Amino acid sequence: MITGMITIMATGTAMTEQISPAALYRLMTFLSPAFPVGAFTYSHGLEQVIEQGVVTDRVELERWLQDVLRHGAGRTDAILLAETCRKFLANDKDGVQDLRELGLALQPSRERRLETAAQGTAFIRTVQKSWRPQGVGSAAHFHELVDADQDDWPYPVAVGLVCAAHGIPAGTAVTSFLQAFAANLVSAAIRAVPLGQNDGQLVVANLEAVIFGVSEEALRSGLDDLGSSAFLADIASMAHETQYSRLFRS
Repeated sequence: MITGMITIMATGTAMTEQISPAALYRLMTFLSPAFPVGAFTYSHGLEQVIEQGVVTDRVELERWLQDVLRHGAGRTDAILLAETCRKFLANDKDGVQDLRELGLALQPSRERRLETAAQGTAFIRTVQKSWRPQGVGSAAHFHELVDADQDDWPYPVAVGLVCAAHGIPAGTAVTSFLQAFAANLVSAAIRAVPLGQNDGQLVVANLEAVIFGVSEEALRSGLDDLGSSAFLADIASMAHETQYSRLFRS
């Protein structure tokens, strides 16, 4: 049996956190591509810009994802996730519910709402049925929030809630969430551009510093800092709703 704590330190940042082996195991499980939230069916509007010839190779994909992470949903979702962790640990159930509503209201299009709500709700329900929260009082607080109704949960709020309930530090959760988000979009591009697997991995590697930077900024930010300026990504998600031929739901 593995015991003790593992120290997580993000290279090039000031973030240092301790996480138990059990919490790390759960984090890797929750954000694995195999976790049943259907992430592989969403492209975040990327399929539309590929169809329009805006993203046609590795360099253009990397630039697109950098903007989405720094100025779009990556940054916004990171702040929502970190805030949810704080609210849950403070036993602020009303605050978590407010973030739940806010996370859905912030979506710029029908498909983007579907993307966050379908994944977030599936995430909550799977955890609810399969994984018992860790920590004194965590199980009771978690079930008070998720057992009350069957309404939708935005994905970053769902992940923040579950991570806090399972003893996963906010910084590690945010960084892992952003990496999973970027990796999923790279996977979509590999299929839709198409790109080779090596080019896809090179994009993920080159996004490392961007993801660390966005994560660190999110941990310093609050709800007053919410906002995005990735207008082309938002417009792409709207245009995708009427795209004739498509592989993805967003």
